Order: sequence, then structure tokens, then C-alpha cells
Amino acid sequence: MGRFRRNRATARATRTATAAAVLVSVGLASVGLAGCSSTGGKRAEEERNAAVSGDAAVGTPRWKIAMVSHSGEGDTFWDIVQSGAKQAAAKDNIEFHYSHDKEAGRQAQLVKAAVDNDVDGLIVSLAKPDAMKGAIKKAVKAGIPVVTVNSGQDKSEEYGALAHIGQDEVLAGEAVGRELNERGRKKAVCLLHEQGNVGHEERCRGVRKTFDGKVRNLHADGTNMPAVESSLEAELQSDREIDTVVTLGAPFAPTAVKAAEGAGSKAETVTFDLNDQAARELKDGSIGFAVDQQPYLQGYEAVDLLWLERYNANMLGGGEPVLTGPQILTKKDASTLQKYTKRGTR
Repeated sequence: MGRFRRNRATARATRTATAAAVLVSVGLASVGLAGCSSTGGKRAEEERNAAVSGDAAVGTPRWKIAMVSHSGEGDTFWDIVQSGAKQAAAKDNIEFHYSHDKEAGRQAQLVKAAVDNDVDGLIVSLAKPDAMKGAIKKAVKAGIPVVTVNSGQDKSEEYGALAHIGQDEVLAGEAVGRELNERGRKKAVCLLHEQGNVGHEERCRGVRKTFDGKVRNLHADGTNMPAVESSLEAELQSDREIDTVVTLGAPFAPTAVKAAEGAGSKAETVTFDLNDQAARELKDGSIGFAVDQQPYLQGYEAVDLLWLERYNANMLGGGEPVLTGPQILTKKDASTLQKYTKRGTR
């Protein structure tokens, strides 16, 4: 399902993630087998239910991990990240806390509050890394292991984090550029919906790097969806040569589709990230393709990495970024995907 775009670093990190997945699978299989050897399938089912409900599958102490993201209110992407993190926390006997703020200064304060609360591990996104530097270094100085997730790969090691988990945003953009070439596209608009988000800028830069056609950035306030729609509609009306709109988040893809319809434009919408609505629109052809960075995996791996490091001094990726994408998803993948997007894990 889907196509992964790889370079040497991507392949290495993907092998690392795969190895981690095998470790997790082996652990879960062991739980199931133990149940079968005693009271059969009923015991195995009880243990699976216990893991989902929050009863741990391990006998380690009850450690406390906090995740602090740059998410705004109602961001479905981070709901999926949390879903993965909570599942791993239930399995690993972790007390998991989540907080977020789209304003970088307030996000940094949340990180400092977690440090003052003496957490055993921190997971932090670095969409605006300069504002987060002091808070991350405070955590590291306090002896709290930090994993960066989703954004901030270039600053993760410099700030003292153990590892970064996510997709390389430039590589993801390059994958989009190549896909647009294969589709014969000539002119694209890259819709940036969050001012100052370095990951978003990297995505558009990656598209521009590999796309044989022209790319123009369009900035819009992502907190005001009607304004996003009107800005994009005006852009498409003013330039009839635009044949592609690249959105940087799944919630913006349907808005781009509506804007194209309103402008009488035949421009195709493609998007980074995935949610249930995007999967439906992939299926009906409203969206050309989506680039999935697998947010569930980001949350799950981040919690598991901190647990493994504390329990057994293991380190996924050997300190190198553990990449969870990009994965190009098209109409042929949509039916399979919907099973997972409906339950909130893709």
C-alpha cells in the first residue's frame, strides 16, 4: 500500500523503525502466547483488553512521560499522534500527559512546567525551534531524556535530544515534486497555513527542488478556514495556469477542493498528511494523492523509545533520526486506509 520514497538515510532509518516494530510485535506475541499456554484464547483476549484499557503489559515501574506539541485546538493530526502515544504508554506502564500550544513561547513554558513536575521523559515538537531551545536545554540539564517528534529534526541533536522521530520534511517535499512530474503537472501553489513553521517551509522547498514546473508559495492564516478558502480562490482565479494545489495538512485539502470549484479551476489538490475525510476524498478522486508521515507511529515510537532507553539503555536509530515517512498514498490505497482512518490511527 503506497510508495515510500527513500535515499540512503531514509532506508537506514526505516530499517531501524522496522526493527523496533519487530521488537514490539515479539513482545505482544509473547503476551498472547503466555495466555494461550495457561487458559487459552480467553486469557489472551483479557490481556489484550487490559493493554487497551491502560493495564500495563510490562512489570517496570510507573514512569511519567509528558508530550508537549505546537498543536492548536482541534488539530486532528495531533489526535492521531496522541492515539499512538497512549497505546504505547498503556503497554509500557507509562503515566502519559499531553499538553499543547500553537504559540511557541507558551509551548516553551509548558515544557518548563513539565520539567518542574519532575517527569521521567519528555517528547517535544520543534515547529519553531529557536523559541524552544532554552526549555529543551533546561530539561537536558535536569537529567530528563528528551525525544523530539514531528518537527525540528535539524535542531534535535544540537539541543541535546536523544533522537528525533518523524519524516524528513525536505525529503517529503521532494517526493511530492517527483510525483507531480510523473503526473505531468506544470505549475503549483504551495499553501503555507502556519507562519514561521520551519517544517512547512521545508516541505515547500523540497517540492521546489525536484519539481520540473513552477512553484509559488501562498501564505494564509490556518486558524481562519474561510479566509484560507477565499485567498486560494483568488489565487486560482488570477492565474489559470495553476494545475496543482499542495496543502500542508489534511484539514486544508477539502478547503482547497472547494476553492478550486469556486474559482472554476481544474487544479488538482494534493496534500501532506491524512485523515478520514482525506481518505474519502482520495477514494472519490477529489484529492490526487496524500503524503502520509504516519503520526500514530510517531507517538508510539516516541514513548517506546523513552521506555526502552530507561529500561534497557536501548536506542532506536543509534541517535540518528527515525523516519516514519514519506509514504505516497493514492486512490488505490483509499479503501484499505479507511478502516484505520475511521478509528483514528491513520
